[in-house]
Amino acid sequence: MYCLAGLGNPGKSYQFTRHNLGFLILQALADRQQIPLIRRKFQSFYGQGEIAGQRVLLILPQTYMNLSGEAVGHWLRYTRLSPEALIVVHDDLDLPWGRLRVVARGGAGGHKGVLSVIDHLQTREFLRVKAGIGRPPEGIPAEEYVLAPISGALRPELTALIERGREAVEYLLREGPEKTMTRYNTKKPDAEP
Repeated sequence: MYCLAGLGNPGKSYQFTRHNLGFLILQALADRQQIPLIRRKFQSFYGQGEIAGQRVLLILPQTYMNLSGEAVGHWLRYTRLSPEALIVVHDDLDLPWGRLRVVARGGAGGHKGVLSVIDHLQTREFLRVKAGIGRPPEGIPAEEYVLAPISGALRPELTALIERGREAVEYLLREGPEKTMTRYNTKKPDAEP
């Protein structure tokens, strides 16, 4: 079984912000696979099902981004899953807007939600699907940039990014990390916003 955790902030005011791409991608995956994320446990919405022949537990931590590791840690202990069975889906400032990157391990890269997961699991050995949001324009603090709603002009690109993220997670479950990295860790030709 795999545990898939989408990182984001709860509440309507954060719904379509850059920092909530993890939530948006995981919700799109749940919708596509008809896995309702309506049950609550361990400060999360969750659902269980099967994707690409793999049993999966999908979770959306409701702890706010910086405490995401609390919920993820509870779930891994409860299910007795190893960190290698965890896939964390999140936004990434260091990737240009619209790019995806799948990695098998690594540091937090300044992402406080990922740092919380690392701190609670005491390991960096878990899969990540990163969705690129790009760096903020000069003069705008990163915290303000990631929490600002994505403008209407970017909504079509946002929809495309969510769909690519969903497809990447499905492909990862079906084909494994190596093939997924080869397929999705490529440059996206679209211009940045």
